[in-house]
Amino acid sequence: MIEIKTYRGHIRNWEALSQELNLDCSGMTREEREKILLQKAYERWNTEMADHLYGMFALAIWDETEQKLFCLRDQFGTKPFYYYLTEDNNLLYGTYIRDILSQPGFVKTLNKDMLQIYMSLTYVAGEDTFFAGVKKLMPGHYLIFQNGTLEIKRYWTPNFHPETDKSLEEFANEIHETVKQMFREIKTDDEQAESFLSGGVDSSYVLAMSDAKRADSCGYDEERFDESRIARKTAELLGVEHAVCNIQPEQYFDIVPYVMYHMEQPLGDASAIVFAIACQETAKHTKLCYSGEGADEFFGGYNMYRNAERYGDNLRNFYVGNTNIMKEDEKQKILKYYNPEVLPIKLVEPIYDEIEHLDPLTKMSDIDIQIWLEGDIYLNVDKMSTAAGLEIRMPLTDRRVFDIASRMPSEYKVNPEQNKVAFRTAAAKVLPEEIAFRKKLGFIVPIRIWLADERYNQDVRAKFQSEMAAEFFDLHEIQKIFADYLNGDSDQWRKIWTIYTFLVWYEEYFVKR
Repeated sequence: MIEIKTYRGHIRNWEALSQELNLDCSGMTREEREKILLQKAYERWNTEMADHLYGMFALAIWDETEQKLFCLRDQFGTKPFYYYLTEDNNLLYGTYIRDILSQPGFVKTLNKDMLQIYMSLTYVAGEDTFFAGVKKLMPGHYLIFQNGTLEIKRYWTPNFHPETDKSLEEFANEIHETVKQMFREIKTDDEQAESFLSGGVDSSYVLAMSDAKRADSCGYDEERFDESRIARKTAELLGVEHAVCNIQPEQYFDIVPYVMYHMEQPLGDASAIVFAIACQETAKHTKLCYSGEGADEFFGGYNMYRNAERYGDNLRNFYVGNTNIMKEDEKQKILKYYNPEVLPIKLVEPIYDEIEHLDPLTKMSDIDIQIWLEGDIYLNVDKMSTAAGLEIRMPLTDRRVFDIASRMPSEYKVNPEQNKVAFRTAAAKVLPEEIAFRKKLGFIVPIRIWLADERYNQDVRAKFQSEMAAEFFDLHEIQKIFADYLNGDSDQWRKIWTIYTFLVWYEEYFVKR
């Protein structure tokens, strides 16, 4: 007997899978269909079942015959999976950390070492979490628990092998045809979806390729941060209804405890708060929405990638992913507990060992795919959407899309004038060039302005002076960072926000509960 113990996700290739497994899924609900498909896939392919699945998934299967628990997480980590081994050798597991916290045998203890990682990266990277003993099953891995023995194996690695015999246009055509395939699978005919829309090419391309009749954006009163005006022009051009959630600073700060609770781990990405509000607003009129994550990391979308060649072999000494806001000497000054053995760079050393032969841009992409996407981007998408009762599907996050990126020479991704070149060329098949080749802005938030305003920063100030903060930080040092920010050093806002979000999260999980 094969029993699905827990599962969250969406299997895109269910129709092809049904034929391959000789299953008639007509008349089934999606839940029934995916459950039986996963059961049959396990029976047919066992631990190799993920090689046959396209989509998002995190699951646990109990094999009664073998008396074996099999747990699986998708290749990119779009859905989370956690596990914990109790003192009496029972395995607790779930797709939410809260699934584990409430189970007998769990002992709640803070993993203080993680704060050092967090203070640099602003997110929880690697397999450890802030809860001592609670680990993430990493992307592209599966877990087997049998006869009291825990075994973890990696089944997929993002391998890159550039092909030099294709032109830029040929790669752009391949991207476009593959994205078309994604939209044939991304939903069934009876489902209706909306689409998140920023001012960037990724969300614009997704909207243009979809059948969504409505696009949802976030905006601000502060014009220089507001992409909704650009998004409106895109929606008008595509003949799509456009809704804007205009976010106010009071609303932003009020929702922080909700975000940190549902995130289950602190996250210092300021855009996560905006995304949480967007999910709540969008869930009022739809239960399904598209989003454009994945393309930046696959196809060279970040502006810093254009410096890759200049970094060269030095990357291994400093590049740990998309964010790195605090160096070790500064952390030593502000943290009450500092372990010199806990360094962010150690998280990526095994990856660098795998990718020594690759060019600098590809190395940066690989690090971000394995560390940043899982730890920040996909965590945010999953946690905030599910908390709001909204399902998000990401057409551009797919092994078949990544396969194109893995074969593409770096000069088709980034050149001195532009990033994501081949991807933008593909998008230009359905979008005007002014949109397809628009400069990347990023999901920017006016937090660097709002934090300085006494109308909104009172809780930040209070927590920076609290006994709770004194457990972890030298209060004089963190208040000095705040003072430097208020005196005009606006770049300090990231450090303030990272400290603050940790304290809010800690209060939610270790003080209130």
